[in-house]
Amino acid sequence: MAAGYAELLRTRHAARLLAGTLVGRLPNATAALAVVLFVRAEGGSYALAGALSAVYGVCNAIGQPLLGRAVDLYGQPRVMLPASVLSALGMALLAAVGLDVLWLAYAAMVIAGFFTPPLEGGLRALWPGVLKRADRVHAAYALDAVAQEVMFAVGPLLVTLCVAAWSEGTALLVINLLGVLGALSVVVSAPSRQWRSGPREAHWLGALRSAGMLVLIGAFLFVGLAMGAIAVAAVAYADEHGGGMVSSALLSALGVGALAGGLVYGAREWPGRPESRLRLLVCLLAVGYVPLVLVPDVVGMTVLTGVAGVFLAPALACAFVVVDRHAPKGTVTEAFSWLVTTFGVGAAVGAAVVGPAVESGGSGSGFAVAGAGGIAAMLVLLSTKRFLGDPVRRTAGTATAENDRNGAAEPGFRAGRQA
Repeated sequence: MAAGYAELLRTRHAARLLAGTLVGRLPNATAALAVVLFVRAEGGSYALAGALSAVYGVCNAIGQPLLGRAVDLYGQPRVMLPASVLSALGMALLAAVGLDVLWLAYAAMVIAGFFTPPLEGGLRALWPGVLKRADRVHAAYALDAVAQEVMFAVGPLLVTLCVAAWSEGTALLVINLLGVLGALSVVVSAPSRQWRSGPREAHWLGALRSAGMLVLIGAFLFVGLAMGAIAVAAVAYADEHGGGMVSSALLSALGVGALAGGLVYGAREWPGRPESRLRLLVCLLAVGYVPLVLVPDVVGMTVLTGVAGVFLAPALACAFVVVDRHAPKGTVTEAFSWLVTTFGVGAAVGAAVVGPAVESGGSGSGFAVAGAGGIAAMLVLLSTKRFLGDPVRRTAGTATAENDRNGAAEPGFRAGRQA
């Protein structure tokens, strides 16, 4: 297993692109925590902190697919680096004005959220051209999903260390400066400068004109809902079982499970069509969420959450392979960004929905929302098989582009003109 990942990372540009993307996404991964800490340090309420974070999240959800579409049209450097700088300037504006001029604070969140660069979708668009072979591309998707779990664990720790060493405002500046440097590292690389999406058919729906894309978005909205529900339900469970580090233990177990599942999944090439495999993985994911409603003692619950996380990273990795196969020509970055955005929106909805459930029925009801989200995702995929049929004939051992189910040519990953 380790040897396979080591071979992948030894491929020219691979380690740099993965590391640069992860560092570039630190501001997005830590924004909620960093903004809350800053607002509280400035004397603001939790309600205000939540409102500012919500504005950031909504604008991020709007901006990601739009910026992804711009990347497909104009190339990565021309979009991602300016967007990263503008996003960082938005956070710098918040750090500079604080809460004294409230409309400026909200404007700062709009700028920071909307212009967050679609680095995650951009990286997945680059993998086929960098790695060449289909098995390596699939392993890279899995490794990327695993690396995200690590980033979301390390990011908040980095914010906390910056606050302890300097201040909450400085933490905002440092994290976003790192984000700009990460984006810069990606866009000055040869694969990013040379990459071009295939010519696209002019259509206002872009990637969303693919029926397969709509199915994926519907399914992963519910997967995201389940994840958002688990995060809140874990806190409620901790309140019922002594508080302290219980919620952290549950969420850490969920992350460890996802990390282990992603590593195992990406270590080999799986037979069969990825669409069929995705349905199986999401079914297993749903099955893993359902037992959480039992809310046993802390040890048992920790084990259950670990098991519940095992199929998350494999499902995400497989979903990005399916996106590659169903995205209309010339929309690949936009398509990846839509899936990322949908997952995030689902998590936000889940966090909102689970609150009343917890208040009325305790943590068990909260975890029931997560189970319902997993089952809904499973039902979406099982009831729409005809929209996720096999769109291509694939050349064995290659990472060639896939045919578009809408009748357009293939979404290509070509090296050629400079951006």
